[in-house]
Amino acid sequence: MPTRCAWAGSDPLYIRYHDTEWGVPQHQDRKLFEMLMLEGAQAGLSWITILRKRAAYRKAFDRFDPRKVARYSAADRRRLLADAGIVRNRLKIDAAIGNAKAFLEVQREFGRFDTYIWQFTDGRPIRNRWRTIQEVPPTTPASDAMSQDLKRRGFKFVGSTICHAFMQATGMVNDHLTGCFRYRQIR
Repeated sequence: MPTRCAWAGSDPLYIRYHDTEWGVPQHQDRKLFEMLMLEGAQAGLSWITILRKRAAYRKAFDRFDPRKVARYSAADRRRLLADAGIVRNRLKIDAAIGNAKAFLEVQREFGRFDTYIWQFTDGRPIRNRWRTIQEVPPTTPASDAMSQDLKRRGFKFVGSTICHAFMQATGMVNDHLTGCFRYRQIR
C-alpha cells in the first residue's frame, strides 16, 4: 500500500482525488474555473463535503461553463438555492455568478485565465519539501498576492487560504509531503 499524505484518510473518494488530481498542474481554463468555484464553496466546510457534491455542482452550474454561469438570472439563483445537491448559501451562489463575470473579464484581458493565474508562480509549480502536515502553511506570499489581485478584479470567496488551497489543488504548488508517493510522481 503506497504512503499518502495523511489528509487523504481512508475515504475512497478522497484517496482517488489525492492520487489522481490534487497537485497535478492544471492549465485548462474551465477546470481552473471549476476549482476556484469549488474552493470558494468549500469555505467553512470540509473538502470531502464538496467532493461528494461535485457531480451535483457540475450539473447545477452547467459543467462550470463561465459564459453560461455569468448569464444566470434571478430564476437561476432561485433554482440553485433550491438544489439540495449543492451548498445552498446565497452569498456563495451570488459569488459564483459574479466570479464567472470576473473570470470572463480576465480571459478578455489576458487571452486565457491560465496565463493570468499562473503568473503568481512565475508560470511553473512551486515545489515544496514538507515532511509533516504541520509544516504546510495555510497561506503564502503567492496566495496573498493572488487573493489581493482577484479581489481587486471583483472576485469573491478568494481569501488567501482559499487561494492557497486552489494553488495546491491545481498543481501551482506541490504540497504533497516528501514521504507521499505522489510527491515524486508530480515532481
